[in-house]
Amino acid sequence: MLRTSFAIERRESDLVVAARGGDVGAFEDLIGPHADRLYSVVLVLLRDSGEAEDVLQETLLRAWRGIGRFRGRAMIFTWLYRIAVNESNRALERRSRRASAGPVDDAVAGVAAPAHHGPARRAEQHALQQALGDAIAGLAPQYRAALVLRDVEGLSTREAAQITGVGEAAFKSRLHHARQKVRAVLGDAALLSAAS
Repeated sequence: MLRTSFAIERRESDLVVAARGGDVGAFEDLIGPHADRLYSVVLVLLRDSGEAEDVLQETLLRAWRGIGRFRGRAMIFTWLYRIAVNESNRALERRSRRASAGPVDDAVAGVAAPAHHGPARRAEQHALQQALGDAIAGLAPQYRAALVLRDVEGLSTREAAQITGVGEAAFKSRLHHARQKVRAVLGDAALLSAAS
């Protein structure tokens, strides 16, 4: 396992060197394994597939332009996530300045319930998913990012803190605050119901 990890790191560093030299193919190989996950994070943060696609494109463009400044102190996916979270926050700021609340994207809200659940249970699950999505969307960007990176993406506290550019203690505080806000909106009973 250690050998495989070293081989991946070595391959990644070779790709970074080639991308710095202007090799677009190497850059694509470098970011390719992370693109779908980046899109998922951006989609959850923004709740709009069209805007998420735009932000992902801007993220990749910024990464290409900034590859020369990547020093390898963080993993490439951490660096990419940080760019994606920052771009998502910029998009959210622009959106709030426009003061227009768009409809919820069905791709985020629509997770199908198992077929063995009756219509009432499926309706309840759909309403809960909608409420959860709305609760997350109502969080300030730094709290939303903390919740999405840790609880939705399943990143470690250390990884998520690096991505958001804060220390682990500050990140834990943001995450705790985000969870409290979501609980306050949904109530503990709704969260327990969602888990069953």
